[in-house]
Amino acid sequence: MEFQEVFAQLRQRTGLSQSEVAERLFVTRQAVSRWERGETIPEVETLQALSRLFGVSINTLLGSPRTLVCQSCGLPLNDDILAKNTDGSFNEQYCMWCWDGEGFAQDCTMEEMVEHCLPHMPLGRTDPEACRAYMRSLLPTLGRWKEN
Repeated sequence: MEFQEVFAQLRQRTGLSQSEVAERLFVTRQAVSRWERGETIPEVETLQALSRLFGVSINTLLGSPRTLVCQSCGLPLNDDILAKNTDGSFNEQYCMWCWDGEGFAQDCTMEEMVEHCLPHMPLGRTDPEACRAYMRSLLPTLGRWKEN
């Protein structure tokens, strides 16, 4: 789905007119109309404001062009489990269980994260060694662990 389709659906779902969206974002109604027709896409700051207005991530607004993965535990992300920053904006890097708004929710080593994730994996109970091997190969590729 493209931005204009996502935007139109979200606007209609919230019951806001183009003029009401324009007023809340301090843009013209014509700008909102151009977004809906697919003529333009809002700038980054406006995408951030739309994200807050509709309660969805920028990735969702843009039609989910990227598959988001928690950069701490590797969990696939969607808007329901994305972490939020202290200002209420979505943090598209981490899940809500790994990021508490200001920093990492768990102060742990990579090996402790492997063990923490194991019970939550479907194969974790039946083939824990395979899951450990998978997590040990995955975690070093994620942002949190690359930095260390």
